[in-house]
Amino acid sequence: MTSLKPLIAICGTTGVGKSRLGVELALKLGHETYQDCAGEHRWCGARIINADSMQIYTGMDIITNKIPQAERMGVEHLLMDFKQPGDQYVVGQWVHDAIQVIEETHKMNQVPIVVGGTSYWIQHLLFPNRLINNDVNATPPGVTASGYPMSASLQYSVSQLTPNLFNLWTALPESPPNAVTHPEDALSLHELLQALDSPVASRWHWRDTRKVLRSLQIMKETSRTPSEIISEQSESALIPRYRTICFWLYAPPSALNPRLDERIDDMIKQGLLNEIRSLQMTVSSSQAAANSSSVEVEDESNSSATEPDYTVGIYQCIGFKEFRGFLWSNGSQETFNKAADNMKQATRKYAKRQVTWLRNKLLPAIHSVNMHSENKVSMASMYILDATVLGDQWTSNVLSPAESITNAFLREELLPPPASLSSTARAMFANQTKPVHPSDILQARRKIVCQVCTVNPRRPVMIEEQEWDAHGRKRLHRRLLAKSRKRSEEVPSLSQPRDSIAPEIGGESYSSDGSLHVPS
Repeated sequence: MTSLKPLIAICGTTGVGKSRLGVELALKLGHETYQDCAGEHRWCGARIINADSMQIYTGMDIITNKIPQAERMGVEHLLMDFKQPGDQYVVGQWVHDAIQVIEETHKMNQVPIVVGGTSYWIQHLLFPNRLINNDVNATPPGVTASGYPMSASLQYSVSQLTPNLFNLWTALPESPPNAVTHPEDALSLHELLQALDSPVASRWHWRDTRKVLRSLQIMKETSRTPSEIISEQSESALIPRYRTICFWLYAPPSALNPRLDERIDDMIKQGLLNEIRSLQMTVSSSQAAANSSSVEVEDESNSSATEPDYTVGIYQCIGFKEFRGFLWSNGSQETFNKAADNMKQATRKYAKRQVTWLRNKLLPAIHSVNMHSENKVSMASMYILDATVLGDQWTSNVLSPAESITNAFLREELLPPPASLSSTARAMFANQTKPVHPSDILQARRKIVCQVCTVNPRRPVMIEEQEWDAHGRKRLHRRLLAKSRKRSEEVPSLSQPRDSIAPEIGGESYSSDGSLHVPS
C-alpha cells in the first residue's frame, strides 16, 4: 500500500496511436469504479493531459498532429490549445501547470492520463527535484533573487571574466537573441556560459540561445552554477511524484517509417501548407512590431529580418522550416518534392530521437526507482505495447493488455512482469542499467567543436559527442578534410584530439568506441 496517488502515462514516437489509446482508456475508466486495496480511494473517470510540446499552441492542428475533436469522444483534454504560436513555454512551466491539473483531477476522484511524445516533459513530471530550477520563471530575467552569497566557484569565475563578458554578465538580455539574425550576440552568451560553467556550456549548442540564457539566469537567481546544483541532485535517489504506470507504444522503424511518410502526405492534402503560411504571417507580424519599436530599424530588403528562430516555440514544428523556403520562393514541383522529402526525413529522425530518450533515459529511471524501492506495490512501472500494426491487431496487442494492466494497477494488485508481454518487450528490457544521475547525463550529452567543419571561428560547428563518428562519415566533413590536407600537413581529423568549445585537451585521443586514451 502507498500514499502516492495514481497516474497513467502514455508515451512513444509519433504515429503509434498514443492519443487513441488515451481516449479508449479514459472511456473504459468512465464506466467502472476502481477501489484501492485499503479502501481509501475510489476512482471513476479520467482526464487526458497533453504532454506534446507543440500541441499546446492554438490552431496549427495539422502540423502538430492534434487528435480531432470528433475522435476525442467527449473526453476532456487539458493543456492543449492554450498558448499563442509566438509564446514561449518550457518544461518547468508545463510541469507546474500539469501538477495543478493532476491535483484537480485527483480531487474529482478521476485518474489523470498524461499523453504525449515529449518524454522529457513526462520524465520531469514523474520525478521531482531533477529540474535545475523547479519554477523556471519564478524570477524576472536578470534579477538576483537568491539573497545568498555567491558560491566560491562562481565568484572566482566571475572575477576572471574579460571586461566585455563581465559587462554582459551584469546586464543579461531579457530575452534570448535570435541566433540566425544576431549570431554574434548568441555566441557571446555562450562564451560567457563557457567561462562560468564549462560542463553546462558544452551541453548546449551556441545557437540554442534560450537554454544558454536560462543557464546564466539560474546563476543569477541561485548564486550557484548549474553544475553545482546538478552535483547536489546526483546525491539524492530518484523518488516518483505519483504511483505511475507508463505505457510505451512501440513500432520498429521498418513498420513506422512508411506510416510516417504516409501521414505527411495526408497532412499536405489536409492543408498543411496553408497552416505554414499562417504561421509565417505570425512571424512577419512579430518582426514588424519589433522593428517598429526598435531605435535601429533594419533594412526591409534584408530577408533575414523575418527569419524565425527555429529553436524556440511553435517554430520548432517539423514542416515549418522544411516548407518555408518553397512557399516564399514560388518554388517548382521539384522544390516541393524536396521539401516534402526533407519533412519526412526530419520526422523519421525525430522518431528515432524519441525512442533513444525512452530507452536511455525514462526506462532506466523507472528501473532505478524499482531497484531501490522497499514498497511491495510498484511505485513506477513501464510496459512496452506492440504498435507495429494499428488495424486488426490493435485490440489484442495494445488495448486489451493496457486495460488489464490498468485494472490491476488502480486496485493495487500484483502487476505482470513488464518483459512478459512480448519478445519486443524482452529485448527492450534486456539492458536498463543506463546512467540516471544528472551529472552522468550531463557528461553524456557533451558537444564538441569540429575544427574541420568550422570555417568561421565565430560560427563554430558543434557536434554531440555520441554523434561524432557519424559526423565524420558525412560527405561535407570528408570534403573539407580533404581540402585541409592539401593546405597543410598538420590536419585535425576524427582520430586526433577533440575539443569542447573552450579548452584544448592536450595529447588525448578517442577510439572508435568513444573511450578516452591518454598517452603515458
